[in-house]
Amino acid sequence: MLAKKEVIKEKEETKVIPQLRIKLRSYDNKVVDKSCRQIIEMAERSGVKVVGPVPLPTEIRRYTVNRSSFIHKDSREQFEIRVHKRLIEILNSNQRFIDFLRELVLPTGVEIEIKAI
Repeated sequence: MLAKKEVIKEKEETKVIPQLRIKLRSYDNKVVDKSCRQIIEMAERSGVKVVGPVPLPTEIRRYTVNRSSFIHKDSREQFEIRVHKRLIEILNSNQRFIDFLRELVLPTGVEIEIKAI
């Protein structure tokens, strides 16, 4: 009976932390690259293997608006919003790196999405 409990405890201690996929999005490409560098430096300090940053296709949203509401219907303005995306994969994450991610302070305007695979 004791042997079974010891085996269960050993399995609990050797929990495998899954692979992490970190996706960053921002309107400014320089801010996204700076945030990627910051995450990769943290990963190297904690001894984790990193793949990336992989630049994903830039999402471009274009809007066309009439300049005037009544006359000059042919006169229009065009605006666009570019969303720059980067992908970082962490292959063998550990608890130290996850603690670093929790304490991470990113610049304003950067959205981060962390997914366990």
